[in-house]
Amino acid sequence: MRRGHYAFLLLPLILIGCSPNNVTEESSLKKYFDEANVTGCFGMFDNGAGNFTIYNLKRYRDSSYTPASTFKIVNSLIGLQTGKITDENMIIKWDSVKRWNPDWNKDLTMVEAFKVSAVNYYQEVARRIGKDTMKKWIDSLGYGNKNISGPIDSFWLNNHLKITSDEQLGLVKKLYFTQLPFYNRTQEIVRKVMLREDNANYKLSYKTGWGNKEDGNEIGWIVGWIEENKHPYFFVLNIESPDHKIDMMTVRMKILKNILSQLGFFMGKK
Repeated sequence: MRRGHYAFLLLPLILIGCSPNNVTEESSLKKYFDEANVTGCFGMFDNGAGNFTIYNLKRYRDSSYTPASTFKIVNSLIGLQTGKITDENMIIKWDSVKRWNPDWNKDLTMVEAFKVSAVNYYQEVARRIGKDTMKKWIDSLGYGNKNISGPIDSFWLNNHLKITSDEQLGLVKKLYFTQLPFYNRTQEIVRKVMLREDNANYKLSYKTGWGNKEDGNEIGWIVGWIEENKHPYFFVLNIESPDHKIDMMTVRMKILKNILSQLGFFMGKK
């Protein structure tokens, strides 16, 4: 473990209005990636103390990847802001096309589609938003490389749009504090649908993502925050594997839960 001050983190983290950073490189987290036969990085920002805990700083800071379904955070925000999604209970009818995930093959509300990560629901939302409006909001947010070239319903999946782990962390921090350029109601609804675990010890809010790099490697994300005693900690997990049979849904969550446990979460004592 190494501790130091990294001035270069100030540039990307200006996005989240961060003060000079106290960064701990936590090499002990490597074992969780090794156990799963994946590479990757993890970052956490303790908002109260202003401290970062990061594993694999180079990947966290420098490498950009398709956001995959983590883009549903932004797609939801833009959809709600523009009225293309009226609220979290708005239903989009199933188009009768059978897809690999049976949870997608039915009429879905926004909250249902967000939780099962229904690509078809959010592709329809993107088509209703339209390219010009989508581009305006992506530019306004400064989201990743801002490249939405290609079809309007797949640019977040085809490796045109890319984002760093640092930028992902900045986005969810701003969302939590209602600091994004959207109505308060818009951000409140997205925060609400991101809440996945809520008990006496903690609240865990997140969005997952699963895509492919140009070289075919599988990319997995989990971005969000955990609250204990009303104190938020923002996190991003990014993993990569050449194994096309990887159980991404299980692997990424296991790594996240192991890391959070090692860092002292889930007991309500943070």
